[in-house]
Amino acid sequence: MSEPDRETALPYIATGHRPHLFEIAFEVCRQVGGIYTVIKTKIPHMRERYEDDYTLIGPYHAETAALEFETGAIDLPFLKNIEARVPGLRFGRWLVPGKPRVILVNLEAYRPRIADFRYLLWKDHGIDTADYPESDLDDVILFGFAVSEFFEALYAGKTRPASMIAQFHEWQAGVPILRSQFRDLPLPTVFTTHATILGRYLAGDQANFHESLETVDAKAAATRYHILPRYLIERAAAQGATVFTAVSDVTGQEARALLGIAPARVLPNGIQLTRFQALHEFQNLHVKFKERIHEFVMGHFFPSYTFDLDRTLYFFISGRYEYRNKGFDLFLEAIHLLNRRLKKEQDPPTIVCFVITRAETKSVNVTALENQARFDDIHSICEELEKQMGHVLLEAAAHGRIPELEELLPEDAEVRLRRTIHAFRSKLLPRIVTHDPVHDADDAILSHIRYRQLFNAPEDPVKIVFHPDFLTANSPMLKLDYDQFVRGCHLGVFPGYYEPWGYTPLECIASGIPAVTSDLAGFGSYVLKHISDSRGRGLMVLPRKDRTFEESLALLADYLEEFTRLNRRDRIELRNRTERLGESFDWSHLIKHYFEAHELALTEADRPGPA
Repeated sequence: MSEPDRETALPYIATGHRPHLFEIAFEVCRQVGGIYTVIKTKIPHMRERYEDDYTLIGPYHAETAALEFETGAIDLPFLKNIEARVPGLRFGRWLVPGKPRVILVNLEAYRPRIADFRYLLWKDHGIDTADYPESDLDDVILFGFAVSEFFEALYAGKTRPASMIAQFHEWQAGVPILRSQFRDLPLPTVFTTHATILGRYLAGDQANFHESLETVDAKAAATRYHILPRYLIERAAAQGATVFTAVSDVTGQEARALLGIAPARVLPNGIQLTRFQALHEFQNLHVKFKERIHEFVMGHFFPSYTFDLDRTLYFFISGRYEYRNKGFDLFLEAIHLLNRRLKKEQDPPTIVCFVITRAETKSVNVTALENQARFDDIHSICEELEKQMGHVLLEAAAHGRIPELEELLPEDAEVRLRRTIHAFRSKLLPRIVTHDPVHDADDAILSHIRYRQLFNAPEDPVKIVFHPDFLTANSPMLKLDYDQFVRGCHLGVFPGYYEPWGYTPLECIASGIPAVTSDLAGFGSYVLKHISDSRGRGLMVLPRKDRTFEESLALLADYLEEFTRLNRRDRIELRNRTERLGESFDWSHLIKHYFEAHELALTEADRPGPA
């Protein structure tokens, strides 16, 4: 169907009324994981379609609301008296592009009723939470019943939109679907799963997760992992929604096996691209942030030994700390194999591999921090000398002569520089981890690094830096926001075993940085289905489906080695192709899938039920 045809097929065009879309998620105005990115980045396109008939609903958290939420007056007639019927609501705007209307629910206003809500969840829906006293489950239940009461109040009011749609993201927002169905509200609902809760547990625990998916006793497994109420909420929401959707074919297959229902639509995740006026602008950003990474690398490695930064490549892996699911195990094995291969060469390049995730740490390591501080001292002195030398050189040139070295670098400045350089030197090997982990001996990534003896020895072409915290510009180590760090690297590697979608390679592509994903990732599956010659355009989809670990390892190591063979011109041309590939994943192309799901929900809700 063409875009004009799709427009004329919208149910609200025929009725003359545009529906009011409510979008409900735990990550509205609060970043916890990838759903925050999904919702935030598509807002401009939702506003373009629904204009001001678009409202987001999420739980209120004071810390994050202070940064992202702007309190405002109730600006919709049908909401004017809602506060009298539904307590704890805060109205305002989300301070992101598009500034959508937001309603945040203060869960504390409902907490005294948690026992009643748990009872109703059991009595009305057969979901027993008695043996599950977790506070985060309480928050899900409180939020669910609060949102349910909000919609009941809307339908009970004298004024309300001519039509409404409610889209719910993930099991944490699933309870209102159960309640709306139980209370016979004529609310068209869309439920979107970004990953099944049981699938995440199983994938991290079973070596043959994908192969054994169809034989899983889901209820027994959920009981074993102590997540039964969460699983039952998710299953009931998926089966009870007017339209059930998933973010990828991979997640859809998982839902069919574990939740007992296949999605009616797949809603692939998009990105909001930054468009540059000139092609060279994003290349300039790569150079700019690569120089910033160079500075960290000099501070981290050069006290012990040096190498040629012009012949150094930066690879990285990042994501939630799920050692096997996210492919950290495969990445570490691949760079170990790459190190062995490069050591056999006469003059190999240097590959610095960053592992970026969040683990429990005590603090930044003192030695690593001191090295960076001493490098900063050298940097400051050099900048100061650069200015002084510039003045001396200019004055000498104006006099028609070339200055002597002693004029450019006076004795006191030379002594100061020598002392700083001497203090910078170390006889220790560069650290493999930037922080002091709480569970050093039991950390899976550290254990793997030590097992493969990737100790940053001078003779090892492949170096490693494990940064067990997410990146921000305020970090005392890398001093870069994550997106800046990505732009400064050469290759992102994300060979996940369980990845319902996988935003990390997509973020690389959006920045013009080549990446590796896997065919077990929702994103990788989508690429294989819709993108031709992705490898030649900077995106390698690693075969893991129906492959042994060793087979995938060999293929990944081969690709990494192949990448090290590219010269500077090759890498620039590849980045150009990668940057152009990003257009395929912009929300302007992918948002249509959301609108189609909304159309389907309206159509299905209007369809007469059985007599």
